[in-house]
Amino acid sequence: MDTSAAHPRGLHPRIDTSVAHPARRYDYLLGGKDNFAADRESADRLIEAFPTMRTWAMENRAFLRRAVTHLAGEAGIRQFLDIGTGIPTSPNTHEIAQGIAPDARVVYVDNDPIVLAHARALLSSTPEGATAYLDADLHKPHEILAHPELRGTLDLSQPVALMLVAVLHFIPDSDDPHGLIAPLIQALAPGSYLVLSHVTYDFVPRETADRLNQIVGSEPFRARSTAEFATFFDGLDPVDPGVVPVQEWRAEHEPQPRPTSAEVGGLAGIARIG
Repeated sequence: MDTSAAHPRGLHPRIDTSVAHPARRYDYLLGGKDNFAADRESADRLIEAFPTMRTWAMENRAFLRRAVTHLAGEAGIRQFLDIGTGIPTSPNTHEIAQGIAPDARVVYVDNDPIVLAHARALLSSTPEGATAYLDADLHKPHEILAHPELRGTLDLSQPVALMLVAVLHFIPDSDDPHGLIAPLIQALAPGSYLVLSHVTYDFVPRETADRLNQIVGSEPFRARSTAEFATFFDGLDPVDPGVVPVQEWRAEHEPQPRPTSAEVGGLAGIARIG
């Protein structure tokens, strides 16, 4: 771990290793090493309840790769605002985008101190492009938009891909997720895109859903139905194939057969803004 922004003992003072954390748990599910015993114990309990949990994590990450590939390639997008970045896992958004378009510019946003400790991995860039990292919170969208690092990296008068991959299920209804993302969408130029993935219980038995909710316990978490998830794209122009299970979004060239929706339990979609 890069501890340049860390506590003298090696960990940032905001990092509590005794309590499971979603970003570190996700890292563990993806086979990473930046996690602690509490994260692994929590993840193992989730796997016990939902044995294909790692399949969800891998398919969600594969969706990010396909989404960025499509946007940087077919759609010609050169700017990306990736909120809820998580612990860096290669390939990251800028690596994918700049592999297609070396002049792509990427701003990462997260409020997790362990992600901040790894921020240098997110700041490597091609000479033609640029990357920046903001220690900021989706709950304060206007602060994200006004941040000098964002303004110095992205030109909001030009199209931007707003990416919230596996993020909104950590925003409960009481926090008004629609209201949080609305200012971000409104700030983007016509021709921008919204990229979302989300956990759903539509494809799993009720008892499995209940067990998963018990395990995450007091964490802010809200799985949403397909219909609920689709409302995040209201007023926007869906990109084919619309809202679909995450493992199926433009996955024609992925290994076949694809995992089933019951094995993954995730949704994804992209829509054009304006």
